[in-house]
Amino acid sequence: MLTILTGFPAVNRLVTGEQKDIFLCYPDKFPIFADMVIQDRTTLVLLALKGVPAKLFFDIADLTGYRREQLAEIFDTSLKTFQRYEREQKKLNPQDSEKVLKITALFQKGEQVFSSVDAFRRWMDKPAYGLGYQIPFELLHTSGGIDLIMDELIRIEYGDLA
Repeated sequence: MLTILTGFPAVNRLVTGEQKDIFLCYPDKFPIFADMVIQDRTTLVLLALKGVPAKLFFDIADLTGYRREQLAEIFDTSLKTFQRYEREQKKLNPQDSEKVLKITALFQKGEQVFSSVDAFRRWMDKPAYGLGYQIPFELLHTSGGIDLIMDELIRIEYGDLA
């Protein structure tokens, strides 16, 4: 289950094609948007296809606690490029938009499962048994890798650690 946005007029306008900013739901950081979640993958894909504002890259850096340079490597884009996109108020391409949205959903789920972003980050930076001893952070380079981490979080949440 993805948890990012829904029920917010700007999202509906964005999905239907109007150029509006969207706001990511992260209850602890943005309590005003706490009840807005993407409940299905279709909405996420539609948002990604429209492109999300480059500013959201910096929002996920703030939310995750990772350095901006670390996250820029995940996107195979330089930090300077993201800074320029933000200055020029550009939108990210669909692939990067999808990655931003999925990483946000991942950290929301991680905080829910581990009870804090810090605890989830510690888990993200160590080899994970359920991921073949891969370091979860390194899997963020691909959309499929993000999905694997989300699947592992769901298994942990339900106690399926084998």
